[in-house]
Amino acid sequence: MNSVFLWSVTVALAGFLFGFDTAVISGADQPLQALWQTTDWTHGFLVMSSALWGTVIGALVGNWPCDHFGRKKTLLLIGVLYLASALGSALANDPYWFSLLRFIGGLGVGISSIAAPAYISEVAPTQSRGRLVALYQFQIVFGILVAFSSNYVLSEFFTLDWRWMLGIEALPAILFVLLVTQVPESPRWLLLHKNDETACRAIIQIAETGRVDDIIDQIKQSATQVASRSLWQKRYSWPIFLAFAIAFFNQVSGINFIIYFAPRVFSLAGLDESAALLSSAGIGIVNLVATLVGMMLIDRLGRRQLLLIGSIGYVATLSAVSLAFATAQGGMLVVLFVFGFIAAHAVGQGAVIWVFIAEIFPNEVRSKGQALGSSTHWVLAASITLVMPTVLGSFEAYQIFAAFALMMVVQLVFVMKLMPETRNRSLEDIAQQWA
Repeated sequence: MNSVFLWSVTVALAGFLFGFDTAVISGADQPLQALWQTTDWTHGFLVMSSALWGTVIGALVGNWPCDHFGRKKTLLLIGVLYLASALGSALANDPYWFSLLRFIGGLGVGISSIAAPAYISEVAPTQSRGRLVALYQFQIVFGILVAFSSNYVLSEFFTLDWRWMLGIEALPAILFVLLVTQVPESPRWLLLHKNDETACRAIIQIAETGRVDDIIDQIKQSATQVASRSLWQKRYSWPIFLAFAIAFFNQVSGINFIIYFAPRVFSLAGLDESAALLSSAGIGIVNLVATLVGMMLIDRLGRRQLLLIGSIGYVATLSAVSLAFATAQGGMLVVLFVFGFIAAHAVGQGAVIWVFIAEIFPNEVRSKGQALGSSTHWVLAASITLVMPTVLGSFEAYQIFAAFALMMVVQLVFVMKLMPETRNRSLEDIAQQWA
């Protein structure tokens, strides 16, 4: 089990790079628009959402290297993409090159959202799979915290600009590449794609002592149940719907809007630039602590219960933020309600989404299912980030947060009426029932 934990922590570092890359741009948002004198639309498309469009492409095609080259080699590729993006975007001298290099980093984010949860779910013991896959989400929020804190420290204490904020990501990218070389390949991939039962057995023996033969038989059976491995079959319609729904609701909560535009939102609430950056770092701290709570509860209460709690928290806090803006009670009141929103997200959607999507698809199409859920997530994230500079200039803040709150009411209904529980069940058992 110790070995499995170390493998999971190592692979989950892809989540750290994911989170850092996602949040670090917030510190460069307003300085870059002022530097390059771009319109709101151009700024939203080239500067703020370019990485997210790369993420969309990465999520759409990420299942291919996962299946053809294996989870491990794909993870190494992810590290190289992050490294190239960090160094390149830090050295860019115009919005077009900047956009291209951020796009490359986005490819790494999109592919990692498939490869890392799939790998961890395939090596983890059944009873601790939720916590181990949730390490990926923990690393995402840890990366967000480090990015927000790094932006604040580099700006306030070292008077360093956006180039340093973006370029420093090269250090964890190099560390990730070095560490991934030490983990084994996914046992399920070895058996299904390489027919290497010996290597598969050796890895499963470490994770699931006493159940090795049963698990290998289940994996073999799952591989022979269907002749075609196309995702678009009637037998997969229910997990397809669930993956789409949870990814859709994740983004229409407004979470990426807050992560990307936190300093701007706090500025609208009346905070000065320094206080806005510091409050953004506070988002990272709340996110990290609440994610730890979600990790402790996900295998105890279950995926559905956590999403129910998070949905109620979403509705309450988003409504409160909207009301605070509508009544001009901004400042720290908005900051506190946003912190509450982040806590609700971390305990609910944040803890659940990557675990749930990694569990609900059968072995033979897991990476394809991951790609579907991930690409849905990132298409919406990119679209929201693209239009938000324009939306912020066209609508009042209270209207934007009210719209997000309304969507979370719909999510609450989905969780109560349709979402199943996957806790304490093997991947093969889940797939068999839904088939």
